Parts: sequence; C-alpha cells; structure tokens
Amino acid sequence: MKIRNQRDFGAGVMYIVIGLFFTIVATQYPMGTAAKMGPGYFPFFLGILMTLLGLIVAVKALGATAAIESIPKFNWRVIAQITGSVVLYGLLLPRMGFLIAVVVLVLVSASASKEFTWKGSLINAAFLVIFTYSVFVVGLKLQFPLLPVFLQQ
Repeated sequence: MKIRNQRDFGAGVMYIVIGLFFTIVATQYPMGTAAKMGPGYFPFFLGILMTLLGLIVAVKALGATAAIESIPKFNWRVIAQITGSVVLYGLLLPRMGFLIAVVVLVLVSASASKEFTWKGSLINAAFLVIFTYSVFVVGLKLQFPLLPVFLQQ
C-alpha cells in the first residue's frame, strides 16, 4: 500500500504515538468514575481520542483520493527559534515582568515565519498580553511580576 499523503500520514502517526503515551501513562493513576473522576480519567480518554484521531488521519492518507504531498525538509532554524523564544520567556519573566516577556515571546517566535510582519506581530502580542492578563492575573488570581524589577515599588 502506497502512502499518497506523507504529511498527513506523519501527522497521524505522531497523534497515535502521543495518544498512546498519554493513555499508558494515565493508567498509572487512579481512574475513578464518570461521576467522580480521578486524576487518570481525563488523560486516559483524551489519549484514546487522540489515538483514534491519528488512526483516522493516517488511514485517510493512504486512500486513493488523498492529495499527493511529501514531507518537506525539516527546518532546524525555525524549531530552534521557537524553542528559544519559550526559553527566553522563562528567563525574562522573573526579571523583566509578564508584559515584556510575552511581547518578546510573540515577536521572536513570530519572526520564524515567512509571513512575519511587525504590525501583525504587535497586534498579536497586544491581544495575547490582554488575554493572558485577564485569564491568569484577573481570573485565576495568579501572582506574576507584571513590570520589570527596576520599575516596581
């Protein structure tokens, strides 16, 4: 059987592997019942759902009607830049505060895309700052340093 759409097949296999990982790890925790869920209940069923989704995607990639696509060359620079932006966020958060760390995270990770524009990235950063501030600081009452250390007090 020939794999017509390598990209979808690869994504399906990735979903299957991640889903099986979560399913297997979740069996180490108490399951509980649907009425009183234990810590393993949600990840177990989410892992099963993800495995089934991966199976559907992989099987569809084998079908005669699947578009012919190959997996593009792996771009290490983009992976390093996106991973580096997350590491940079973690390093900046305690020293420079939440607002600056989120903006830097968005700008550095967005610049990895060929479709990067300053205007779009700044709008995205502003939205993300407002949204995450609303959810984590206002809604969940988590304590983050909002401004750089030298501007506090």
